[in-house]
Amino acid sequence: MRTEDLEKRALGLPGAVESAHFGKRDFRVGKRIFMSLPEAGRAVVKFTPDQQKLFLETEPGVCAAVPGGWGLKGWTSVYFADAEDDVIGHVMDTAWRNVAPKSLLTPAVPAE
Repeated sequence: MRTEDLEKRALGLPGAVESAHFGKRDFRVGKRIFMSLPEAGRAVVKFTPDQQKLFLETEPGVCAAVPGGWGLKGWTSVYFADAEDDVIGHVMDTAWRNVAPKSLLTPAVPAE
């Protein structure tokens, strides 16, 4: 997967916008970051520690915990260049759901 494909996929999620922090590009829902692009071929996504553990077990060549305290909080490196599209889709959707407001997660109930 190319960086451009990853960006397009991120911006296709409801409410997602591109921004930056610490000089690095990121993708947010509202003010909350779900993914950043710190360097070529690597994204960093927001998982819970339990989600991170699962992804590290099931996708060891794609996912790795960010070193230090950020990794302990669930932040996970994703090496996307050779990753399968469905894996990246699942990773991105999970990270997005972790920060998206409930109004974007729950379909609106039509008025009667």
